[in-house]
Amino acid sequence: MKLRMPEMPPATLLAALGSYNLLPAIVFLPTRRRCDEAASEAALSRRTDDDDRRAARREFMLSFVEQHPEIRKHRHWDAIVGGGIASHHAGHMPDWKLVIEKMMSAGLLDAIFATATVAAGVDFPARTVVVTCADRRSATGWQSLTASELQQMTGRAGRRGKDRVGFVVAAPGPHQDPQRIAELLSAKPDDLESQFRATYTSLLNLLDAFGSFAQVRRIAEKSFAFRNLLPEIHKLETTRDENAARIRETLERASVPASVSVIRGLERLASARSRLLETAPQTRREARLRWLDKVVQPGRVAAIGRSGKRLALVTARSKDGVTGVKEDGRWASIPLERVGRVFAPVFSTKPERVEEAFDEIHQRGNQLALPEPRLRDTRNEEEDSIKLINELIDSLAGSQGQGAASEAMWSLQSEAVAIERAERQIERLRAEVWEPFEQCARVLDHFGYLDFRLERVTDRGRWLADLRVDRPLLVGEALQRGLFAALDPIRAAALIAALAADEDRDYGELELDDAIVSLLVQFEEVAFDVSTEEWKQGVAAAPEINFSAAAAVAHWASGADWPTLVHETRAEEGDLVRLLSRTGEALLQIAGLRETHAAAATTARTAAEIVLREPVR
Repeated sequence: MKLRMPEMPPATLLAALGSYNLLPAIVFLPTRRRCDEAASEAALSRRTDDDDRRAARREFMLSFVEQHPEIRKHRHWDAIVGGGIASHHAGHMPDWKLVIEKMMSAGLLDAIFATATVAAGVDFPARTVVVTCADRRSATGWQSLTASELQQMTGRAGRRGKDRVGFVVAAPGPHQDPQRIAELLSAKPDDLESQFRATYTSLLNLLDAFGSFAQVRRIAEKSFAFRNLLPEIHKLETTRDENAARIRETLERASVPASVSVIRGLERLASARSRLLETAPQTRREARLRWLDKVVQPGRVAAIGRSGKRLALVTARSKDGVTGVKEDGRWASIPLERVGRVFAPVFSTKPERVEEAFDEIHQRGNQLALPEPRLRDTRNEEEDSIKLINELIDSLAGSQGQGAASEAMWSLQSEAVAIERAERQIERLRAEVWEPFEQCARVLDHFGYLDFRLERVTDRGRWLADLRVDRPLLVGEALQRGLFAALDPIRAAALIAALAADEDRDYGELELDDAIVSLLVQFEEVAFDVSTEEWKQGVAAAPEINFSAAAAVAHWASGADWPTLVHETRAEEGDLVRLLSRTGEALLQIAGLRETHAAAATTARTAAEIVLREPVR
């Protein structure tokens, strides 16, 4: 259970560790802000550190300033030089994090306060790791640490070549849970989770390289994501093969010259007959509902109620009803059973064309009404289908003889059912990997980047495949529609920043000029078209664009200096560097499209040079 105890003061914690010779230490705290505060608090109490170590730290820092002058004015300079304490997290500039890492490796720091993300990517030599909480802060709120996360954190304890053992200390804090920490330390590492994803660029590149969807599917099935499904697929294949072997043995013993495929065909026919018998309409109402479900579709006009006086143009279908627009312009949701007559023509559902549809029905309604089925006719159709299936069954079973042979074939239906079920489940599992690629392919086909029917990448798709940017389809459509052609470098940088930034990251409330606002509104129209098609095909739509990021980058591209940008956005330096780096990299990608989009490429290169100036590298 959680202790509900206050956090131990950073200075007290380090003093306790020092008294047991447990420094240097990495102290993991849950938030960036708390890391910075703790480093400052602890440094203030360590001014008694000897002069030689302070001099060594100062000399080290000054030598680093020669290549990275921006760190000289960092607010934590004095804490590091005077106290030998630092904080380390993603909110700091890369240059600042680099000097901290080098100082820790050189043995010049006694402790760093860091967030859990540090454990995954940086090798800090430390004798002790201090864990202050069993939770971590994420973009979606507080989450419990996983076994792998905690093991990565505690794995930093012990300096190679210096310590025979490393120490892990669970310190008190408001989110601490010692029992949970102990359980995680002894738990098995979390299962590896595949990061293989179907993307527009990966699909275009694979299809262009291998030439067919079948080949792309084979490549996808070799991914780690598919490998996780292999044990279940192998189990199903074993079930399928064992049942097939039983069928062959039984047929051989009964001297029936039939194959497994014949038995499976017999089972399919029998199952189809059963489904027809189960679903055959027993009343006129059932027959009519089945007919309505078939003929009522978007674009057709239907009467509401049996009187037929009120009409509605169907715009959407659901399982049990329809949505449509009535003659007075109002929308209505209508249960399927309340639909009266249905008219044959399929009209446009665009608002400006609705009136034409109603005029046509009023003029020629009686001639255009679809005839409703009669129960007797529906039953006759069902009976004809069942009769045909019975003839096929008799033909298949009777071809092998009667009596014992026929009995043997029918006795194998449970094995045939098991084979069919296993085959369907195998195909479903294989489709889990391929289906996202197919969905992406249909979206790309809609916008002309590949030809789905011919299974080939178009000329437009080849340059899109070369774009290594976030949300490539949105950028591609903006380029295709000429949105970049007339932009100046500042607006080009602002537009790309709005795409490159994380949706939920806040970069302050800087004012956007009218030209950039108008540009972003235009781009949102492009994004709406793309997301609409993605929704139709089941592709997860791209996040919304980030207006605050556009404003921050426009301010920087307009000539603001670094301290002013940091002050006016109130964003952390590391977040700003990451935003500007991603924006500059995306602009350089567009700059590579000199052959297909010359004007946009020229503007993008100029914008990249402006964005990627010091201290952004």
